[in-house]
Amino acid sequence: MFDTAPKLAPADQPPLRDRVSAEEWRLRVDLAAAYRLVALFGWDDLVFTHISARVPGPEHHFLINPYGMLFEEITASSLVKVDMDGKVVLDTGFPVNPAGFTIHSAVHQVREDAGCVLHLHTADGTAVSTLEEGLLPLNQTAQLVIDDLAYHDYEGVAFEHDERPRLQRDLGTKNTMLLRNHGTLTVGRTVAEAFTRMYFLERSCTMQVRTLTMGRPLYPAAHDAIERNIQISRMGVSQAANLLVWPALLRRLARQMPGYQD
Repeated sequence: MFDTAPKLAPADQPPLRDRVSAEEWRLRVDLAAAYRLVALFGWDDLVFTHISARVPGPEHHFLINPYGMLFEEITASSLVKVDMDGKVVLDTGFPVNPAGFTIHSAVHQVREDAGCVLHLHTADGTAVSTLEEGLLPLNQTAQLVIDDLAYHDYEGVAFEHDERPRLQRDLGTKNTMLLRNHGTLTVGRTVAEAFTRMYFLERSCTMQVRTLTMGRPLYPAAHDAIERNIQISRMGVSQAANLLVWPALLRRLARQMPGYQD
């Protein structure tokens, strides 16, 4: 079903950095950093789940992880460039799982603002996606997420492209999504924005799981406070994500998990 055979790039090929544009290389470095950060935060799921990024240009090409590599191993050079159907268009010597691109291609196909799509299978994110009520506005973090949150019903492992129109409809213009019985998803114009949104979505889910497992009466947040936080959330995350959060995360990555820029 999947092309999992290891491949080797010809020894006489120049380094990948010399074969792509400077803009694509910067995107590769950011995307590789996101994979490493997912591992660092404990959000990875062996070699499964994906983060994709749109390559600048009119071709509608995307970068995605090499199938079979742990997220902590991924580098800028190992990322695979694929087309809208998940077919390899620039061979970096690594296999790719076309089925893994189904969900991502659905978003990229209709959202020109989707520079990056991040999808996870974390324990807490999946737990909350499985609750009938989904994410609740129990705390400040969740209240900053819920206005931009969509839901998509589970249809089984996402092998079939005919699921894409329904996922596109359910996502609409939202930037965060709970995939029912499955996991979490975020969209960003940049890798930084998608990662920052995922941080707050995952943190909201973890807070909810911990709160509900205490089995104690909940202290309700005032309706007016929730509404004020929703209004604040509509200001967006772009500036904070790109200028504050992402540079700080890259500094942490340089200290704790270097090598992603190779």
